Amino acid sequence: MTAPSLSGIPEALVGQGVGQVGILVPDLEDGLRVFSASGTIESWSIYTYGPRTVPRLTFRGEPGRFSVRIALGGTRPQIELMQSLEGPSVYDEWIQERGYGLHHLGFYVPSLEDAVTAMTASGFAVLQRGSGYGLDGDGGFAYFDTLDVASVILEAIEIPSRRRPPEATWPARVTSASSPGSL
Repeated sequence: MTAPSLSGIPEALVGQGVGQVGILVPDLEDGLRVFSASGTIESWSIYTYGPRTVPRLTFRGEPGRFSVRIALGGTRPQIELMQSLEGPSVYDEWIQERGYGLHHLGFYVPSLEDAVTAMTASGFAVLQRGSGYGLDGDGGFAYFDTLDVASVILEAIEIPSRRRPPEATWPARVTSASSPGSL
């Protein structure tokens, strides 16, 4: 079977425009210092995604046990710094094969299910998926096998209607889920 072409990626995904740039870093705190030095992004929200915070996880079609610590900053595109904590995951595979740096481009979609259906019907396999991390059990993401046509992984992101508060912020400020000075 020939690889699908980039022009064959359904409009449900790429018609939305790039909403997020995902970058793998070896250490989240160091990454925050480096990516904040430009002054482009003033604050970051920090979360840990894993079995305790994302109820439904899969990796290559099997139940997922991976966890990742992320920092979200800026808008359109949002920058997502990611530190892999536990695998196996698409993050670990990428680091082993390519090292740290640019990992994915994310596209905000109104329906993750519709995006997954359209992408898989067009020949792009789901590599990793998570859903249910919003306060109302909504919100989800799916990474697709698009390396052959895009040279990066493409991600569909359904933003939860109510996101839980971040564990921490950077620069540190007090939130309901953090203490002063904590990351």
